[in-house]
Amino acid sequence: MKKISILALFVVAIVITSCKKDAASKIKAENLKNVQQKVEVNKADAPAMTFNETSHDFGDINEGDVVETTFKFKNTGKSDLIITNIKGSCGCTVPSNWKKEPIKPGEESEFTVKFNSRNKPNKQHKTVTITANTAKGRETVKIIANVKPDPEAEKRRAESRKKRAEMAKKRAAEQAKKQQLKKK
Repeated sequence: MKKISILALFVVAIVITSCKKDAASKIKAENLKNVQQKVEVNKADAPAMTFNETSHDFGDINEGDVVETTFKFKNTGKSDLIITNIKGSCGCTVPSNWKKEPIKPGEESEFTVKFNSRNKPNKQHKTVTITANTAKGRETVKIIANVKPDPEAEKRRAESRKKRAEMAKKRAAEQAKKQQLKKK
């Protein structure tokens, strides 16, 4: 038992002393420079997405409308472009129909973005993020719309705001009453 304790203590001592060295100090400056040069070369050979437009304005639309646009782009890089995902900034902005196969240099492609304006009154700015093997790794495009509020939906939202305000006022009064009881 004594031997196991001494052995365990010895192992702990080795672990503690070996962890004191900073990992960055183990990296040779020459190796770091070589890696940085390789990264720069890879960026130069990476595919690049050049869009016809990076922002689309739907203009004035009515609340509840579902509108759609197509973003067209070209691979202006030196290697195949692979799109792994395209995602909207919220559930109302849904991208679809992008090419799952590699897009060769010089080849053009596109994807569609639908925007559902239900419960999205007033000025809207949404972002679509494209995850791909470009130098940056992520590209973005934007959609904009001025959504004219639906009068009935506005009425429901106003009633809901009023109810929430009343409930908040009621909770604040109850809390104040509890505070007064605690002081007595």
